[in-house]
Amino acid sequence: MQKLLLISAASVLTLDQVTKYLVVFYMNLIERGQISVWPGFIHFHMAWNSGINFGLFSDNGLATRWILIAIALGICGVVTYWMRRETRPIALISAGIVIGGALGNAIDRVLYGSVADFLNITCCGLQNPFAFNVADIAIFAGLLGVMLFASDTKKPNPPT
Repeated sequence: MQKLLLISAASVLTLDQVTKYLVVFYMNLIERGQISVWPGFIHFHMAWNSGINFGLFSDNGLATRWILIAIALGICGVVTYWMRRETRPIALISAGIVIGGALGNAIDRVLYGSVADFLNITCCGLQNPFAFNVADIAIFAGLLGVMLFASDTKKPNPPT
């Protein structure tokens, strides 16, 4: 069963890194700045995020960079340990998705010093100033899956 966790983590990590390479470097988003994919809805907008979601803790400090890498790796370890006895395939896949996303963003921090964000979604005339990436989607979706589908490991109280 643990193969599901490994396969889903590797798949998400690969998808994240390939999409970042294609959009950021192959499509040259670094220099172009923005590409309209579906005008009024989906745009590629280059953003280097040295912090966490929405740019929080983005002081560009070297210590922050390595602390965030350590946190991501720690989360991967905790999730892997937590899932060691999990039997539900969907929970293992969800956990692997979280791990793949966390590793994808950690790799960016190691290679570039910050995370490459490029997806920007707007709707109904409202402008969204934030960008995100496949790893961010995976972390959010995977955590939701883990919360919904992981087995309850609490032992029931003995009858009194």
